[in-house]
Amino acid sequence: MTAHIDSPSSLAGAPPTQAVVRHTAIFLPLFAPFGISSGYVSVTLAFLLGRAGLSTLEITTIIAATIWVQTWKILWAPIVDTVGNPKLWYGLGAVGVGGTILAMSVLPATAQQVPLITVLAVISSAASTLVSMSSEIFLAQCVPAPTQGRASGWSQAGNLGGAGLGGGLGLLLAEHVSQAWVSGGVLAIICVACWGCLYFVPAAMRTHSAPSYFDELKGVATDVWEVARSRVGYLALILMVLPIASGAAPWSAIAGEWNAGADLVAWVNGVAGGLAAAAGAMVGGYLCDRMSPGRAYCVFGMGAGAVAVVMAWSARTPTSFVVFTMAYSAVVGCGYAAYSAIVLQAIGQRSAATNFNLMSALANVPIAVMTSFDGWVHDRFGTNAMLYGELALPAATIAAFVVFTWLTRPREPAGTVRT
Repeated sequence: MTAHIDSPSSLAGAPPTQAVVRHTAIFLPLFAPFGISSGYVSVTLAFLLGRAGLSTLEITTIIAATIWVQTWKILWAPIVDTVGNPKLWYGLGAVGVGGTILAMSVLPATAQQVPLITVLAVISSAASTLVSMSSEIFLAQCVPAPTQGRASGWSQAGNLGGAGLGGGLGLLLAEHVSQAWVSGGVLAIICVACWGCLYFVPAAMRTHSAPSYFDELKGVATDVWEVARSRVGYLALILMVLPIASGAAPWSAIAGEWNAGADLVAWVNGVAGGLAAAAGAMVGGYLCDRMSPGRAYCVFGMGAGAVAVVMAWSARTPTSFVVFTMAYSAVVGCGYAAYSAIVLQAIGQRSAATNFNLMSALANVPIAVMTSFDGWVHDRFGTNAMLYGELALPAATIAAFVVFTWLTRPREPAGTVRT
């Protein structure tokens, strides 16, 4: 991407802050409970319910319910921005995630318990949004611009690594420890321990002070509009809906062509893939401090597509499957870090939870689009065409974006003389 991106402080009304986070690695544990919640439900709980004889439809309905919560979280983000202390919101979220996971681990995995398990899973997902929103406030307010890339990388590593803990460690304990509650208890302790990490994070500022709560909400709406109408803001919004580094390739569906067995697929798509993505996020965050996050995002998107194309040319062996899917996960992890860095650069410090989650909601669109696109191309033209599409569609949309940024670039007034 060649467009110039202004600094967040250039946005009107962005308040300065003196308290900063010097060690950006703190965002790894802060974001971990968010990932633990999704990992436990989508991997550990799903496995236990499947083994108990529940249908795939029943299991995916529970998972889908938790995803819908993440879609609608923009509705309560303004409350986190305007009411109370972000550190207390984080504590409420972390305890909520840990408590609901503990409760789900105690309940027997039976059809009779599905309604209660679904309610607990939804509450866990809602609690995880409080973890992410409050952490995003600290990201926006307490991280200096030169280290926002690294902070973004650590935050996404925490998210992805937390999913690995919730799905990997949770399932390992559930499988090998006779007491069912131990799995949920260990994950609950980890979530509460992450709350303790806020001791090393400075207090966040209130970015609004108004006579009434309604006026504060109006201030949040104004902040969101200011971001959306600024060049850095609308370019970020456009990038969020492009199918770049979406990570939508359906590896499980095509694993048989590489003679990859069920255990190998589970390992690559589970803990190992999560660790690869987390490592990629840390590398991507480091690179985003040394180049434009927007440019990095496009490069990582092209990189993920290039891995898919080379995979199409590779020998159909289990080893090739592992190498290329892990490489794909790592590059997608880089893209996750760049996504966070772009958002941080665009939103500034005001109404961080609302602005961040608006971008997050938009970022789910290309994942859904790319998933459908991959499935359609695969069924119509075959596996190789689908893998080529992983590069072709991002490349086409990136080219269109570059043209758009050039056509809408700021122009110097007529008669301006360069010196």
